[in-house]
Amino acid sequence: MAVKDAEIAFSPGFRWGTTLLPGQPILMEHLMDQTAITYPYTTVTEMTGETIEAVLKDVCDNLFNPDPYHQQGGDMVRVGGLAYSCDPNAKMGGRIAEMMLKGKPVEAGRKYKVAGWAPVSEEARKAGAEPIWEPMAKYLKDRKVVKPLELNLPRLKGVQGNPGIA
Repeated sequence: MAVKDAEIAFSPGFRWGTTLLPGQPILMEHLMDQTAITYPYTTVTEMTGETIEAVLKDVCDNLFNPDPYHQQGGDMVRVGGLAYSCDPNAKMGGRIAEMMLKGKPVEAGRKYKVAGWAPVSEEARKAGAEPIWEPMAKYLKDRKVVKPLELNLPRLKGVQGNPGIA
């Protein structure tokens, strides 16, 4: 978001790479550990609030479909800058609500600048988009110390007592 001057960011959820200890220098090798995919390209897109909501609902519906044959697997997209609630037990199309940006409701018809990475289509590569390690290297070089950021977690609803979700 900082390098691409975006209000919102979408990021895939990966669980690999070297663990770094507090105070340890971040090397390019570590950055590559975290971003080692064959579709690393970054994008910046203007999206309406309605489109942002549709993307989140689609991903969420694929994950929490009660019919396992319709579950597409994977992870819920990680979101930066945007707060929202998620009810995994709600009906399709109703699992995402209360989308807020900087304390204000996201407007369906307003356009927002959204940065992302790891598009599975070839358009970003063909358009000459930067691989994620380039803007991340710029971000890290601009800082002498990287401090922990406050996590941007969705507010989960209807999951009390469910150890697999809560």
